[in-house]
Amino acid sequence: MANKYSGTKTEENLRTAFSGESQARNKYTYFASKAKKDGFEQIADLFLKTADNEKEHAKMWFKELNGIGTTAENLVSAAEGENFEWTDMYADFAKTAEEEGFTELAEKFRMVAAIEKTHEERYRALLHNVETKEVFEKSEVKVWECRNCGHIVVGVKAPQVCPVCNHPQAYFEIHAENY
Repeated sequence: MANKYSGTKTEENLRTAFSGESQARNKYTYFASKAKKDGFEQIADLFLKTADNEKEHAKMWFKELNGIGTTAENLVSAAEGENFEWTDMYADFAKTAEEEGFTELAEKFRMVAAIEKTHEERYRALLHNVETKEVFEKSEVKVWECRNCGHIVVGVKAPQVCPVCNHPQAYFEIHAENY
């Protein structure tokens, strides 16, 4: 997705701002967890509040870079990002760590790469569902569950509106029990 800042120092600044705000958000959520574990509820809440602010700042800069497209475009972008992570980035990181004698870290990089591969596969499967209009309608009978109230429907298609809580079709997913 092209942006009007392409090739400029301003584009570089926007990318740096997005990266910095994104990292700060994650860092503050980690800090909030630690504060909560240490018994500091107010401090934890303030870290989370600040993290939410940082998220909005990051989103603002990401939007300037035209980083948010349609759901299909976003799925393609996400799949491509995950592909890069597992095929190039983590493979290179593992190789370097191995060469420098950090064998355990190299193995962690490889294990995370395997996870990133499953993320790519997930995004590509979801993209296929969006492109073929199979998100809420399947060729065979499925058990659908409302993510809001838990109502169960059996059929080839999720209802337009949940008959229990009146949430739209967007709240339905294929019911899965993995316990």
